[in-house]
Amino acid sequence: MICASLHKHVLEFSFNARTSRGPMKDKTSWFIRLWDDAKPNVFGLGECGPLPGLSKEHNAEFEIQLTEVVNTFQSKSLQLPTLGENSVASIHDFLQVNKINLQHSSIVFAFETALLDLLQGGQRLIFKNKFIEQTPVPINGLVWMGGLDFMLQQVEIKIRDGYRCVKLKVGGLDFEKECDVLQYIRRKYFRENIEIRLDANGAFKKEDALDKINSLKRFNVHSIEQPIKPGLAEMEEICRQSPIPIAFDEELIGINSNEKEQLLKRLKPQFIILKPTLHGGLHGCAEWISLAQQLNIGWWITSALESNIGLNAIAQFTSQYSTTMAHGLGTGQIYNNNFPSPLLAEKGLLQYQPKEPWDLTSMFPSEEESLYLKN
Repeated sequence: MICASLHKHVLEFSFNARTSRGPMKDKTSWFIRLWDDAKPNVFGLGECGPLPGLSKEHNAEFEIQLTEVVNTFQSKSLQLPTLGENSVASIHDFLQVNKINLQHSSIVFAFETALLDLLQGGQRLIFKNKFIEQTPVPINGLVWMGGLDFMLQQVEIKIRDGYRCVKLKVGGLDFEKECDVLQYIRRKYFRENIEIRLDANGAFKKEDALDKINSLKRFNVHSIEQPIKPGLAEMEEICRQSPIPIAFDEELIGINSNEKEQLLKRLKPQFIILKPTLHGGLHGCAEWISLAQQLNIGWWITSALESNIGLNAIAQFTSQYSTTMAHGLGTGQIYNNNFPSPLLAEKGLLQYQPKEPWDLTSMFPSEEESLYLKN
Protein backbone atom coordinates (compact mmCIF):
# COMPACT_ATOMS: atom_id res chain seq x y z
CA MET A 1 0.00 0.00 0.00
CA ILE A 2 1.23 3.51 -0.84
CA CYS A 3 1.55 5.80 2.19
CA ALA A 4 1.77 9.58 2.00
CA SER A 5 2.88 12.53 4.09
CA LEU A 6 3.15 16.28 3.53
CA HIS A 7 6.08 18.55 4.45
CA LYS A 8 6.15 22.35 4.28
CA HIS A 9 9.33 24.30 3.58
CA VAL A 10 9.73 28.08 3.22
CA LEU A 11 12.50 28.90 0.75
CA GLU A 12 14.31 32.17 1.49
CA PHE A 13 15.71 34.24 -1.36
CA SER A 14 19.41 35.08 -1.10
CA PHE A 15 18.78 38.54 -2.58
CA ASN A 16 15.93 41.02 -3.03
CA ALA A 17 14.01 39.24 -5.79
CA ARG A 18 11.81 41.57 -7.79
CA THR A 19 9.39 40.74 -10.58
CA SER A 20 6.81 42.78 -12.51
CA ARG A 21 4.30 41.47 -9.97
CA GLY A 22 6.25 42.86 -7.04
CA PRO A 23 9.08 41.87 -4.65
CA MET A 24 9.50 38.37 -3.22
CA LYS A 25 11.37 37.61 0.01
CA ASP A 26 10.51 33.94 0.19
CA LYS A 27 8.49 31.22 -1.48
CA THR A 28 6.64 28.32 0.13
CA SER A 29 6.75 24.79 -1.23
CA TRP A 30 5.04 21.68 0.07
CA PHE A 31 6.63 18.28 -0.51
CA ILE A 32 4.64 15.09 -0.95
CA ARG A 33 6.47 12.02 0.29
CA LEU A 34 5.23 8.63 -0.91
CA TRP A 35 6.41 5.19 0.16
CA ASP A 36 5.28 1.58 0.08
CA ASP A 37 4.40 0.37 3.56
CA ALA A 38 6.42 -2.77 2.82
CA LYS A 39 9.57 -0.63 2.27
CA PRO A 40 9.26 2.49 4.45
CA ASN A 41 12.90 3.50 3.99
CA VAL A 42 12.46 3.99 0.23
CA PHE A 43 10.44 7.07 -0.64
CA GLY A 44 9.65 9.35 -3.55
CA LEU A 45 9.43 13.12 -3.28
CA GLY A 46 7.40 15.59 -5.30
CA GLU A 47 7.37 19.37 -4.93
CA CYS A 48 4.17 21.38 -4.91
CA GLY A 49 5.04 25.07 -5.10
CA PRO A 50 2.32 27.26 -6.64
CA LEU A 51 3.47 30.74 -7.59
CA PRO A 52 1.70 33.71 -5.97
CA GLY A 53 0.03 35.82 -8.62
CA LEU A 54 0.26 33.15 -11.32
CA SER A 55 -1.00 29.80 -10.05
CA LYS A 56 -4.78 29.79 -10.10
CA GLU A 57 -4.86 27.49 -7.07
CA HIS A 58 -2.72 29.79 -4.92
CA ASN A 59 -4.95 31.21 -2.18
CA ALA A 60 -5.36 31.21 1.59
CA GLU A 61 -7.09 27.83 1.51
CA PHE A 62 -4.49 26.07 -0.62
CA GLU A 63 -2.68 24.26 2.19
CA ILE A 64 -5.99 22.94 3.50
CA GLN A 65 -6.97 21.75 0.02
CA LEU A 66 -3.60 20.12 -0.53
CA THR A 67 -3.79 18.34 2.82
CA GLU A 68 -7.21 16.98 1.88
CA VAL A 69 -5.87 15.65 -1.43
CA VAL A 70 -2.94 13.93 0.32
CA ASN A 71 -5.26 12.45 2.97
CA THR A 72 -7.67 11.24 0.27
CA PHE A 73 -4.79 9.63 -1.61
CA GLN A 74 -3.65 7.91 1.59
CA SER A 75 -7.17 6.66 2.39
CA LYS A 76 -7.49 4.85 -0.94
CA SER A 77 -4.94 2.18 0.10
CA LEU A 78 -3.49 2.10 -3.41
CA GLN A 79 -0.93 -0.34 -4.73
CA LEU A 80 2.06 0.84 -6.73
CA PRO A 81 1.28 1.18 -10.45
CA THR A 82 3.27 -0.44 -13.25
CA LEU A 83 5.09 1.87 -15.61
CA GLY A 84 4.47 1.42 -19.33
CA GLU A 85 6.69 2.54 -22.19
CA ASN A 86 5.57 6.15 -21.58
CA SER A 87 6.06 6.59 -17.84
CA VAL A 88 4.42 10.05 -17.71
CA ALA A 89 1.28 8.72 -19.43
CA SER A 90 1.24 5.72 -17.08
CA ILE A 91 1.25 7.94 -14.00
CA HIS A 92 -1.39 10.23 -15.54
CA ASP A 93 -3.68 7.25 -16.16
CA PHE A 94 -3.08 6.00 -12.61
CA LEU A 95 -4.07 9.35 -11.10
CA GLN A 96 -7.13 9.63 -13.34
CA VAL A 97 -8.39 6.11 -12.65
CA ASN A 98 -8.06 6.65 -8.91
CA LYS A 99 -9.71 10.09 -9.10
CA ILE A 100 -6.84 12.06 -7.64
CA ASN A 101 -7.37 15.83 -7.96
CA LEU A 102 -6.03 16.70 -11.41
CA GLN A 103 -7.34 20.28 -11.52
CA HIS A 104 -4.31 21.96 -9.93
CA SER A 105 -1.08 21.84 -11.90
CA SER A 106 1.23 22.14 -8.91
CA ILE A 107 -0.45 19.20 -7.14
CA VAL A 108 -0.36 17.08 -10.30
CA PHE A 109 3.36 17.81 -10.73
CA ALA A 110 4.09 16.85 -7.12
CA PHE A 111 2.23 13.52 -7.34
CA GLU A 112 3.70 12.70 -10.77
CA THR A 113 7.27 13.21 -9.65
CA ALA A 114 6.82 11.58 -6.23
CA LEU A 115 5.38 8.45 -7.86
CA LEU A 116 8.03 8.33 -10.59
CA ASP A 117 10.76 8.82 -8.00
CA LEU A 118 9.37 6.03 -5.81
CA LEU A 119 8.99 3.62 -8.74
CA GLN A 120 12.59 4.30 -9.78
CA GLY A 121 13.92 3.41 -6.34
CA GLY A 122 13.55 6.62 -4.33
CA GLN A 123 16.88 8.16 -5.33
CA ARG A 124 15.53 11.35 -7.02
CA LEU A 125 16.05 9.64 -10.39
CA ILE A 126 12.76 10.55 -12.02
CA PHE A 127 13.93 9.54 -15.50
CA LYS A 128 17.03 7.49 -16.08
CA ASN A 129 18.24 9.36 -19.13
CA LYS A 130 21.20 11.26 -20.55
CA PHE A 131 20.99 14.02 -17.92
CA ILE A 132 21.70 11.53 -15.14
CA GLU A 133 24.48 10.13 -17.33
CA GLN A 134 26.12 13.57 -17.11
CA THR A 135 24.95 15.11 -20.38
CA PRO A 136 24.19 18.70 -19.29
CA VAL A 137 21.19 20.83 -20.26
CA PRO A 138 21.93 24.27 -21.81
CA ILE A 139 20.40 27.04 -19.70
CA ASN A 140 19.90 30.78 -19.86
CA GLY A 141 21.18 33.20 -17.27
CA LEU A 142 18.30 35.01 -15.56
CA VAL A 143 18.76 38.72 -14.84
CA TRP A 144 16.38 39.90 -12.13
CA MET A 145 14.71 43.28 -12.02
CA GLY A 146 16.29 46.03 -10.01
CA GLY A 147 18.11 49.30 -10.35
CA LEU A 148 20.18 49.94 -13.47
CA ASP A 149 23.48 49.22 -11.73
CA PHE A 150 22.10 46.01 -10.19
CA MET A 151 20.91 44.68 -13.53
CA LEU A 152 24.15 45.59 -15.31
CA GLN A 153 26.14 43.88 -12.59
CA GLN A 154 24.07 40.70 -13.04
CA VAL A 155 24.60 40.78 -16.80
CA GLU A 156 28.36 41.07 -16.36
CA ILE A 157 28.44 38.19 -13.88
CA LYS A 158 26.35 35.92 -16.12
CA ILE A 159 28.44 36.57 -19.23
CA ARG A 160 31.70 36.29 -17.27
CA ASP A 161 30.47 32.92 -15.96
CA GLY A 162 30.03 31.61 -19.48
CA TYR A 163 26.35 32.20 -20.25
CA ARG A 164 25.65 32.93 -23.90
CA CYS A 165 21.90 33.34 -23.45
CA VAL A 166 20.53 35.85 -20.95
CA LYS A 167 16.92 36.46 -20.02
CA LEU A 168 15.88 39.86 -18.69
CA LYS A 169 12.64 40.83 -17.00
CA VAL A 170 11.15 43.99 -18.49
CA GLY A 171 8.07 46.07 -17.77
CA GLY A 172 8.72 46.71 -14.10
CA LEU A 173 11.04 49.71 -14.48
CA ASP A 174 11.18 52.81 -16.59
CA PHE A 175 11.16 51.56 -20.18
CA GLU A 176 14.04 53.82 -21.25
CA LYS A 177 16.23 52.47 -18.46
CA GLU A 178 15.46 48.94 -19.57
CA CYS A 179 16.51 49.94 -23.09
CA ASP A 180 19.75 51.32 -21.63
CA VAL A 181 20.53 47.87 -20.19
CA LEU A 182 19.97 46.24 -23.57
CA GLN A 183 22.08 48.85 -25.33
CA TYR A 184 24.88 48.27 -22.82
CA ILE A 185 24.85 44.52 -23.51
CA ARG A 186 24.97 44.97 -27.26
CA ARG A 187 27.75 47.55 -27.14
CA LYS A 188 29.99 45.81 -24.64
CA TYR A 189 29.52 42.22 -25.79
CA PHE A 190 29.08 42.72 -29.52
CA ARG A 191 31.81 40.18 -30.25
CA GLU A 192 30.36 37.43 -28.09
CA ASN A 193 27.06 36.76 -29.88
CA ILE A 194 24.93 36.91 -26.74
CA GLU A 195 21.31 35.78 -27.17
CA ILE A 196 18.86 38.08 -25.38
CA ARG A 197 15.43 36.90 -24.29
CA LEU A 198 12.94 39.27 -22.70
CA ASP A 199 10.08 38.48 -20.34
CA ALA A 200 7.44 41.15 -19.78
CA ASN A 201 5.17 38.99 -17.59
CA GLY A 202 2.19 40.75 -19.19
CA ALA A 203 3.34 44.16 -17.96
CA PHE A 204 2.99 46.13 -21.21
CA LYS A 205 -0.28 47.97 -21.80
CA LYS A 206 -2.19 46.60 -24.76
CA GLU A 207 -2.41 50.10 -26.28
CA ASP A 208 1.35 50.62 -26.63
CA ALA A 209 2.77 47.09 -26.54
CA LEU A 210 3.56 47.01 -30.25
CA ASP A 211 5.24 50.43 -30.07
CA LYS A 212 7.51 49.18 -27.28
CA ILE A 213 8.26 45.95 -29.10
CA ASN A 214 9.20 47.92 -32.21
CA SER A 215 11.55 50.04 -30.07
CA LEU A 216 13.18 46.84 -28.75
CA LYS A 217 13.80 45.45 -32.22
CA ARG A 218 17.08 47.35 -32.63
CA PHE A 219 18.65 45.26 -29.86
CA ASN A 220 18.40 42.04 -31.87
CA VAL A 221 16.18 40.33 -29.31
CA HIS A 222 15.62 36.58 -29.67
CA SER A 223 12.06 36.68 -28.29
CA ILE A 224 9.75 38.49 -25.90
CA GLU A 225 7.65 36.52 -23.48
CA GLN A 226 4.07 37.44 -22.67
CA PRO A 227 4.13 41.15 -23.61
CA ILE A 228 0.52 41.79 -22.45
CA LYS A 229 -1.78 40.09 -19.98
CA PRO A 230 -3.13 36.69 -21.05
CA GLY A 231 -6.57 36.32 -22.57
CA LEU A 232 -6.67 39.70 -24.32
CA ALA A 233 -7.94 39.89 -27.90
CA GLU A 234 -5.01 42.16 -28.85
CA MET A 235 -2.59 39.26 -28.49
CA GLU A 236 -3.55 37.92 -31.92
CA GLU A 237 -2.57 41.19 -33.61
CA ILE A 238 0.64 41.41 -31.59
CA CYS A 239 1.66 37.89 -32.64
CA ARG A 240 0.92 38.75 -36.26
CA GLN A 241 2.68 42.13 -36.40
CA SER A 242 5.51 41.91 -33.89
CA PRO A 243 9.01 42.18 -35.40
CA ILE A 244 10.26 40.15 -32.40
CA PRO A 245 9.12 36.52 -32.01
CA ILE A 246 6.43 36.21 -29.32
CA ALA A 247 6.64 33.52 -26.63
CA PHE A 248 3.69 32.41 -24.50
CA ASP A 249 3.84 31.51 -20.81
CA GLU A 250 0.93 32.87 -18.77
CA GLU A 251 -1.24 32.59 -21.90
CA LEU A 252 -1.10 28.80 -21.50
CA ILE A 253 -2.15 28.61 -17.84
CA GLY A 254 -5.48 26.90 -17.21
CA ILE A 255 -6.04 25.85 -20.83
CA ASN A 256 -7.79 22.47 -21.07
CA SER A 257 -6.39 19.69 -23.23
CA ASN A 258 -9.11 20.08 -25.88
CA GLU A 259 -8.46 23.86 -26.13
CA LYS A 260 -4.69 23.77 -26.56
CA GLU A 261 -4.52 23.16 -30.29
CA GLN A 262 -7.21 25.75 -30.98
CA LEU A 263 -5.34 28.41 -29.02
CA LEU A 264 -2.01 27.78 -30.76
CA LYS A 265 -3.58 27.72 -34.23
CA ARG A 266 -5.51 30.93 -33.57
CA LEU A 267 -2.74 33.03 -32.03
CA LYS A 268 0.28 31.46 -33.75
CA PRO A 269 3.07 32.31 -31.29
CA GLN A 270 6.61 31.53 -32.40
CA PHE A 271 7.49 29.92 -29.04
CA ILE A 272 5.84 28.49 -25.95
CA ILE A 273 7.51 28.35 -22.54
CA LEU A 274 6.48 25.56 -20.22
CA LYS A 275 6.49 25.21 -16.44
CA PRO A 276 5.14 21.90 -15.09
CA THR A 277 3.98 23.65 -11.90
CA LEU A 278 1.78 25.97 -13.97
CA HIS A 279 0.98 24.08 -17.16
CA GLY A 280 -0.61 20.81 -16.08
CA GLY A 281 2.33 18.94 -14.62
CA LEU A 282 4.61 16.75 -16.72
CA HIS A 283 1.70 15.26 -18.67
CA GLY A 284 0.28 18.69 -19.48
CA CYS A 285 3.69 19.91 -20.69
CA ALA A 286 4.12 16.77 -22.80
CA GLU A 287 0.80 17.59 -24.50
CA TRP A 288 1.94 21.16 -25.23
CA ILE A 289 5.28 19.93 -26.62
CA SER A 290 3.59 17.42 -28.91
CA LEU A 291 1.29 20.12 -30.31
CA ALA A 292 4.13 22.61 -30.69
CA GLN A 293 6.18 20.11 -32.67
CA GLN A 294 3.22 19.39 -34.95
CA LEU A 295 2.65 23.12 -35.56
CA ASN A 296 6.32 24.01 -35.97
CA ILE A 297 6.31 26.16 -32.82
CA GLY A 298 9.51 26.35 -30.78
CA TRP A 299 9.50 25.60 -27.06
CA TRP A 300 11.62 25.52 -23.97
CA ILE A 301 11.08 24.66 -20.34
CA THR A 302 11.69 26.76 -17.23
CA SER A 303 11.39 26.28 -13.53
CA ALA A 304 8.76 28.09 -11.48
CA LEU A 305 11.21 28.90 -8.68
CA GLU A 306 11.11 25.37 -7.28
CA SER A 307 13.73 24.05 -4.89
CA ASN A 308 16.37 21.67 -6.16
CA ILE A 309 13.91 18.81 -5.76
CA GLY A 310 11.46 20.19 -8.32
CA LEU A 311 14.27 21.59 -10.48
CA ASN A 312 15.92 18.17 -10.66
CA ALA A 313 12.68 16.54 -11.83
CA ILE A 314 12.12 19.23 -14.48
CA ALA A 315 15.69 18.94 -15.79
CA GLN A 316 15.35 15.18 -16.12
CA PHE A 317 11.99 15.59 -17.89
CA THR A 318 13.54 18.13 -20.29
CA SER A 319 16.26 15.63 -21.16
CA GLN A 320 13.64 13.19 -22.38
CA TYR A 321 13.53 15.36 -25.51
CA SER A 322 16.12 16.17 -28.14
CA THR A 323 16.44 19.94 -27.89
CA THR A 324 19.25 22.42 -28.30
CA MET A 325 17.35 25.40 -26.86
CA ALA A 326 18.62 27.04 -23.70
CA HIS A 327 16.14 26.27 -20.92
CA GLY A 328 15.32 28.33 -17.84
CA LEU A 329 16.73 25.92 -15.28
CA GLY A 330 19.44 27.95 -13.60
CA THR A 331 17.52 28.86 -10.45
CA GLY A 332 19.10 26.44 -7.96
CA GLN A 333 21.27 29.10 -6.34
CA ILE A 334 18.63 31.73 -5.60
CA TYR A 335 17.79 30.45 -2.10
CA ASN A 336 19.76 30.53 1.15
CA ASN A 337 18.16 27.29 2.34
CA ASN A 338 17.86 25.16 -0.77
CA PHE A 339 18.54 21.44 -0.43
CA PRO A 340 22.15 20.50 -1.29
CA SER A 341 22.00 18.26 -4.35
CA PRO A 342 23.95 16.85 -7.30
CA LEU A 343 22.82 19.78 -9.48
CA LEU A 344 25.41 22.28 -10.66
CA ALA A 345 24.70 25.34 -12.83
CA GLU A 346 27.91 26.48 -14.45
CA LYS A 347 29.05 28.06 -17.73
CA GLY A 348 25.56 28.12 -19.20
CA LEU A 349 24.90 24.46 -18.41
CA LEU A 350 22.97 22.55 -15.75
CA GLN A 351 24.82 19.38 -14.85
CA TYR A 352 24.08 16.35 -12.67
CA GLN A 353 26.99 15.20 -10.52
CA PRO A 354 26.16 11.66 -9.37
CA LYS A 355 28.91 11.62 -6.72
CA GLU A 356 27.36 14.59 -4.91
CA PRO A 357 24.74 13.54 -2.33
CA TRP A 358 21.26 14.84 -1.63
CA ASP A 359 20.92 16.37 1.83
CA LEU A 360 17.27 16.40 2.94
CA THR A 361 17.84 16.64 6.68
CA SER A 362 16.25 20.09 6.85
CA MET A 363 13.02 18.54 5.58
CA PHE A 364 13.16 15.50 7.84
CA PRO A 365 14.37 16.62 11.28
CA SER A 366 14.82 14.45 14.38
CA GLU A 367 12.52 11.43 14.28
CA GLU A 368 12.42 11.25 10.48
CA GLU A 369 16.10 11.83 9.87
CA SER A 370 16.83 8.10 9.96
CA LEU A 371 14.67 7.68 6.84
CA TYR A 372 16.91 10.05 4.92
CA LEU A 373 20.15 8.54 6.23
CA LYS A 374 19.11 5.06 5.09
CA ASN A 375 17.98 6.31 1.68
